[in-house]
This record gives sequence, C-alpha cells and structure tokens, in this order.
Amino acid sequence: MIVAARRTTIGSTTYRSVFESRVAQTLPARFAYETVRLSYTLQHTYKPDFIDEVAKEIVEAKGEFDSADRTKMLAIKKAYPEYKITIVFQNPNIKIAKDSKTSYSDWAIKHGFEWTTINR
Repeated sequence: MIVAARRTTIGSTTYRSVFESRVAQTLPARFAYETVRLSYTLQHTYKPDFIDEVAKEIVEAKGEFDSADRTKMLAIKKAYPEYKITIVFQNPNIKIAKDSKTSYSDWAIKHGFEWTTINR
C-alpha cells in the first residue's frame, strides 16, 4: 500500500516525504538533498505520416493531438530543423485541454508549426 507523501523537516532541510527524511538520516553528510537539476534525453523514433525526403517536408495528420503528441512534435522540430513540418488537423478548433483556451491551431502557431485542415 502506498501512503501519500507528507513533508518533513529535519534541521533546516524540508523533505518531500517521511521516507526521504529517513533515507537522508542513513547517508553521510556529504550528500545534499535536491540541490541540482540534471538534464536527460530519452531516445525515441518517429515515423512521419507523410514525408518528402528530397524537399525535406513532413506532413502529420492529427485527429487527436494530446500532450504526448505535442511533446513529440516539439522534439522532432528541434532534432530536424531542416524539415518543414505541416500538421493537418481534423478539427483545429479543439482545445488542447478541457479547461484551456488554447486550440490545436493556436498551439501550432505559438510553436512555429505550419498547420491546415481539410474539408470533409
């Protein structure tokens, strides 16, 4: 059973949980608690819906455009800046989250993606 974390302070350090404070008490004083942020990269592959490798153009068709898709598209754009990426939205007016004012098309514009839609 997992118990909800409860912040705990020992001396001048506030730990995110009782368990972390217990671990801290077992470590030598040379260990600092949450003082550094380390960047990391995850390796994935991407299979574009449509690609013209000669013209360096990608067309990605999106009905649903969830957070994972948005993160992926930003990573692709960063990794392959030489490609022109156009996202074709089934409905560009859908909001990216239930309580957001940002639509799929707004997101694309904000992040420098070309976008379009097709009429049914």
